[in-house]
Amino acid sequence: MPKTRDLLLTLLAEKSFRLGEFKLSSGGSSDYYIDCRLTTLDANGALLTGAAVLEEIESRGWKPDAIGGLTLGADPVVVATSLLSAQKGKPINGFLVRKAEKTHGMGQRIEGFRQKPARVVVVDDVCTTGASTIQAIEAVREFGWDIVGVLCLVEREEAGGRQNVEKAAGSAPFVALFTANDVRREHVKNVPPVFAVSAKCDLCDRPAVTNVPGYRCDVHRS
Repeated sequence: MPKTRDLLLTLLAEKSFRLGEFKLSSGGSSDYYIDCRLTTLDANGALLTGAAVLEEIESRGWKPDAIGGLTLGADPVVVATSLLSAQKGKPINGFLVRKAEKTHGMGQRIEGFRQKPARVVVVDDVCTTGASTIQAIEAVREFGWDIVGVLCLVEREEAGGRQNVEKAAGSAPFVALFTANDVRREHVKNVPPVFAVSAKCDLCDRPAVTNVPGYRCDVHRS
């Protein structure tokens, strides 16, 4: 039987990964885009996400009281993991970090679990620059919790994201379940090639062998 993590990778490659020309929230551009919410909000994807994250937490012995991250990317990861942990009889509560404090009510930035003291894991779906993960780390530290681990589903391995997060996390380890290259390889492996006719590669002068995401030669097809 395929492992939980392998099944999650396959689903991310199928539902969340797209080749093309995209502008990123960081201001840069990329020839691929990953929208993890297409997987984490999928019924089966939510189960796989919760199971894979919970397995990672247990394997590292973090034993957190709660798991949470910056809304919106972290939301489905938090709920799936918390729900599955309760089903297994070892509940890990969930919390969400607002991008800014509310201007009404109690004016709090952290919603959900708020007990102190607490050991917590900060999660995110995709890490590029690490900005959203760092916002969550800073809010959690300001609230007075002890961060025992930081986890993302997919690390893009660019824009200094890992270094930025590790600096903010301090002694807490930063773990990525997958890299963008992992997801890309799985995606390309399972997408039938669409062959180009009498065309040159968009990136060089070699003959094109596919037109997905654009005209690409053997060297640049993936």
